[in-house]
Amino acid sequence: MKNNFKKLFATALATTLVLGLVGCGTTPSKDEPAKAEGDKAEVTVVKVGVVGEYNAQWDTINELLKDDNIQVELVKFSDYAAPNRALNDGEIDLDAFQHKAFLANDIEKKGYDIVAIGDTIIAPLSIYNNKDKVSSIDEIKDGDTIAIPSDLTNGGRALKLLEAAGLIECDPAKGYVPTKQDITKYNKNIEILEAESATLANILPDCAAAIINGGNAFTAGLDPNKDTIFTENVDPAVNEAVPQLINVIVSRTADKDNEVYNKIVDAYHTEEVKTTVNDQYKGAFICTWE
Repeated sequence: MKNNFKKLFATALATTLVLGLVGCGTTPSKDEPAKAEGDKAEVTVVKVGVVGEYNAQWDTINELLKDDNIQVELVKFSDYAAPNRALNDGEIDLDAFQHKAFLANDIEKKGYDIVAIGDTIIAPLSIYNNKDKVSSIDEIKDGDTIAIPSDLTNGGRALKLLEAAGLIECDPAKGYVPTKQDITKYNKNIEILEAESATLANILPDCAAAIINGGNAFTAGLDPNKDTIFTENVDPAVNEAVPQLINVIVSRTADKDNEVYNKIVDAYHTEEVKTTVNDQYKGAFICTWE
């Protein structure tokens, strides 16, 4: 009788302990905590430098990369000068904000050891009009001011856009990156004001028009489909500069074959991302991968 009582007591005690563990829900079996912590540790966070607020595609990419335990963390910059420096200095892992011509010029001028590892989109450059002053290219008159980006490649691209609009003519020998000094003829005697790209939307109220990159326009609340009076032709058959105007994902040269970074590029090059870009930006950005 005494032995039976001991057995019954031992069984009850063991049952109580088990129920207690299950009921708390915080002390799983011996192997479970290690697995959970291991799963957390396996997530690789990749810092990607961007400029502007047109980043819906990165949400889609993060969804696609969940099974690979890769997470993109965006690091937002307010101007075009900072991301390549931050990438070169190891403050971020990748950046994605610039076209190939801008990247090539930055590498040449500043000696950065960085390289493009994947194409993304092309954002046609547009002339945004001050609606209180002009409603079409034809209404731009002598004495009007038009603001353009101050950096070499986007500034040259803007001058070629003014040329395509019939307002000026540039020295053809300067290719797609002429400067103001390379303007050979003013068909309208306009004043061209150079300013940092991110500030152009703020300057627009003081000008007749401004040439603004698509990303900065979106960030400023402008609609590239409604608020423009002239847009760059990005058909390569018409505009020979287009291959240099394709935006890219950039890494440090030493990391160009990094498996994780290349998975991010692969995730960008999917139909899911193409759908996001088309749905969110309505043709303002054009996907360039095959």
